[in-house]
Amino acid sequence: MDPDRRDRVVRTAVQAGLVGAAHPVTGFVDVDGITESVHELRTAFGDTLMLHTFAAKAASVVPVLRLFAHSGMGCEVASPGELAQALAAGFPPQRIVLDSPAKTRAELTHALSLGVAVNADNFCELERIEALLSADDSSSVIGLRINPQVGAGSIDAMSTASQHSKFGVPLRDPGARQRILDAFASHPWLTRLHVHVGSQGCSLALIAEGVRAVYELAEEINAAAGRQQVTSLDIGGGLPVNFDDDEVRPSFAEYAEQLRTAVPELFDGRYGLVTEFGRSLVAKNGFTAALVEYTKETGGRRIALTHAGAHVATRTVFMPDAWPLRIGAYDAEGLPKQGEARLQDVAGPCCFAGDLVASGRELPVLEPGDVIVLHDTGGYYFTTPWSYNSLARPAVHGFTMQGLDVRFATVRREQSVAEILAESGADQVEALISLMSPDSNAP
Repeated sequence: MDPDRRDRVVRTAVQAGLVGAAHPVTGFVDVDGITESVHELRTAFGDTLMLHTFAAKAASVVPVLRLFAHSGMGCEVASPGELAQALAAGFPPQRIVLDSPAKTRAELTHALSLGVAVNADNFCELERIEALLSADDSSSVIGLRINPQVGAGSIDAMSTASQHSKFGVPLRDPGARQRILDAFASHPWLTRLHVHVGSQGCSLALIAEGVRAVYELAEEINAAAGRQQVTSLDIGGGLPVNFDDDEVRPSFAEYAEQLRTAVPELFDGRYGLVTEFGRSLVAKNGFTAALVEYTKETGGRRIALTHAGAHVATRTVFMPDAWPLRIGAYDAEGLPKQGEARLQDVAGPCCFAGDLVASGRELPVLEPGDVIVLHDTGGYYFTTPWSYNSLARPAVHGFTMQGLDVRFATVRREQSVAEILAESGADQVEALISLMSPDSNAP
């Protein structure tokens, strides 16, 4: 996001009261930025027969999903909740792909009845799908997820093509390749292969290597079948995001060029292609703004106690080396802070000592009433809050700009205390007491 554009949005949001004393932490989504990112994705891959889907988990908020549906994209979902959100956002079932390593029978039945594409994670799931298809016809495209076992990236937790990954059928285990060939031979309705090497921390070369392995497997399956049984390849997403500055790198164009070099046959029209990008479409098109409530000095270190912590930046707090975020400092009027930088910790409101979004960071001296901004948090941050300490889910607002005019629209309102109570079982307040015998009253 252009820094001047972001500064203008922050200033307008503060002056409009969208973040401040009444709303101490708020998420913001750049509608123009998302629209441009979708355009860049389409341009990068050209006219190849493709279904570009957005990974719902990256920003599982219905109005954001609606924006992607309106742009003509599909949606990748990984739970009944995400499927419901995708349908509510207006994605046609035939443009939805269901991925999950633990789909229930009910979840599969529902997806197959709708015609949602399903990528099976393992052979057990294939047996379940076979039983369901024998009972009822379905228009769903059925695929099998393959773990090409090409190795891990720099973040183990985000690497899904390592030797022991929980995802997919391992391609290089003894006997696995033949078992895959046998599965396709015995299931003529199995027409797609799926691969996702990983997300943040995986290089373009590693991702392309995994795609190459699955393309070669598709060729082998089709040769054995004597026909093109595998008609499409779901090559996943996983394009990493640069969190160091505002530059978008790598770009969709760079990734598409990497694929054209490593797997040129992908683009000859014989296979339909599916992508599942998430973070790379939204991360740089959103930010989190939070109020500085207090500041103090301890052990010679200045600490700013803010309302942005583990509940909205979970990955950064628990894996700071893997998920470092840039911090922007603004004054109480929403203007960029000036002055000499000083080492400071930026802490959140959660009640544990490690709730820090930045440690020993050089920033202009923060004061109570200032606003901090967590850059590049449009995906997996404020849209996926953690309810630790029963902290409220923050409001989310989308914005556009025409010239210097900033317009906002509420995407998700801030969670109320009444809603927190309802989620915590307040309407069942006597449930446990009702299980006690009459003579077990506490003294």
